[in-house]
Amino acid sequence: MPTIAVYGAGPALGMAVARRFGREGFRVALVARSRDRLDSMVSELAAAGIEAAGFPADIADQSAALRAADQIESRLGPVDVLEHSPTPGRCPGRLFAGPLGLDPETVRPLLDLYLLAPIALVRRVLPGMRERGNGGLLFAMGAAARYPIPALAAGGIALSGLRSYVHTLNAALRETGVYAGALLIGATIENSQTHRRQAGPAVGSQPQAVVTAADLADRLWDLHARRDRVEDVVAPALAGFTADGQPAG
Repeated sequence: MPTIAVYGAGPALGMAVARRFGREGFRVALVARSRDRLDSMVSELAAAGIEAAGFPADIADQSAALRAADQIESRLGPVDVLEHSPTPGRCPGRLFAGPLGLDPETVRPLLDLYLLAPIALVRRVLPGMRERGNGGLLFAMGAAARYPIPALAAGGIALSGLRSYVHTLNAALRETGVYAGALLIGATIENSQTHRRQAGPAVGSQPQAVVTAADLADRLWDLHARRDRVEDVVAPALAGFTADGQPAG
């Protein structure tokens, strides 16, 4: 039975990914900071007939994230799919910083969370995937990775680096049996922490649309199963705007 490790597991997207891959016969490893939340999610998945286990860790801390990978492999076996989808709620004040006030201290935690820790995790799990000739590296991220919106400048810097990394990974891993892909999300995820706080950012005069976590999980599964493109983009509130947040055309 294959194993998916969901880094940044929460009750919205993380659980939807767990359920979607669980239906395909995957064991699920959930990695997040809260032990109580992990226990609750594991119980919910078990009730649905999905084998799951929780591994508490601060996923922005490279050492902690790597220790969790060791624990996952000791308990559930090799990681066949790594899914990385940290929530912006972890450092919202920094995420929504504009370009004029940026300094290294503002950006550094976002680089740790969105770029440096994922690179460390890939280095940890990729050799085994290549040796087995099969695997998946999936990254769900904000669409600011592609659309440079000033109000999201700090997050966009880190996310654009991650997007570039995923694209180059996808190209380098072609013909190896290992797939790397990205889901770019320019919408508020229903029942997420951001949605519950009604804190989704607007672009120009347009509020972000709301999408379901189940739809996003389906898209991640489709990327992994088809392997015919490097990314999928869900950005109804961004695709029609220019880089300065004005309507295109």
